[in-house]
Amino acid sequence: MQNWFHAHPFLTYLIILALTIYIFNAVFRVKRLPILKEVLVHLVMAAGSFVLFILQFDKLPIIQCMSVAVFMMVLLRGRQLYDKFKGKRSSSDTGGA
Repeated sequence: MQNWFHAHPFLTYLIILALTIYIFNAVFRVKRLPILKEVLVHLVMAAGSFVLFILQFDKLPIIQCMSVAVFMMVLLRGRQLYDKFKGKRSSSDTGGA
């Protein structure tokens, strides 16, 4: 897998940038920012993603680690939706009697 990332540097950078933006939006975003601040935040993330790309290109498993983090966030979100669905279902079952 590392060889494929090494052979496709542009796609590797885009994957790192996409994972970084997703993690930022899922974890750190509280509300929408003004457009200029939003652009500045994304430019800083692009620069930080370039640093992560350099580390990935130097054979560190950056994409794999970020993928595990995203997978864990998806599992957490799924569990939250499951608990919310289960809570609505059980309260509607007991509420009528």
